Amino acid sequence: MNSQDVRVKRAYYRACHRGTKEMDWMLGRFAGAALETMNQDDLTTFEELMALPEPLIDAMLKGAAPADGTMANMIARIRRHHGMDTPTA
Repeated sequence: MNSQDVRVKRAYYRACHRGTKEMDWMLGRFAGAALETMNQDDLTTFEELMALPEPLIDAMLKGAAPADGTMANMIARIRRHHGMDTPTA
């Protein structure tokens, strides 16, 4: 097992064991679908996201707290994965 595999497994575990069922489900489902295909930079961003407090992640996913830079892109990917982005008319 190489270091990338270890990082992916650790990130998946952290995504599935956040503390609330809603975050476990949202982040775990996304991680299960996306982690294996992430490049090094995306994986680093996801790991940084997993290090944030759960209330902040929840607020960013709901649009109540700003996310910037690469974190904003990761939040947008998670939102798209769960169909949370509303289509424009």
